[in-house]
Amino acid sequence: MISNLIDKKDIDLEKILNMYVGHNGSLIPILQATQEIYGYLPKEAMKKIANFLKLPYSEVYGVATFYAQFRLQPRGKHIIRVCSGTACHVRGGDNILKLIEEELGIKSGETTADLRFTIEPVACLGACGLAPVVMIDEQTFGRVTKDKISKLLDQFQ
Repeated sequence: MISNLIDKKDIDLEKILNMYVGHNGSLIPILQATQEIYGYLPKEAMKKIANFLKLPYSEVYGVATFYAQFRLQPRGKHIIRVCSGTACHVRGGDNILKLIEEELGIKSGETTADLRFTIEPVACLGACGLAPVVMIDEQTFGRVTKDKISKLLDQFQ
């Protein structure tokens, strides 16, 4: 079953590449479409793109690492953002982040091995009155304490 998913994604990548035959300046749109297919930019896919565009792999990799919109690693099903803005920092946001990292066994910017969670650093979530604030996917949780972390994470399977 997994190989079928990989094959389908590879076929989808071929379709994307075929849409850009003869188009100059198509690297970024191809990378964007590729990331939509895979959820990130796998090395093998970037090699195919480089070959298709007759570019060195280093150039494709350079563009992918230059722009923040591109990811080179898979992301988890649920994205956790812990605010590190001033109000959250003053009210213990850094400690909340450390506790979440410990609970999940990963650091900020990493994804759990089961691809369940990714922790993404953020400077501000714009909910200072609720500090410290954690956002999981599109849900915002305010006044988070260490006692709430396990229950909070358990809500997201």
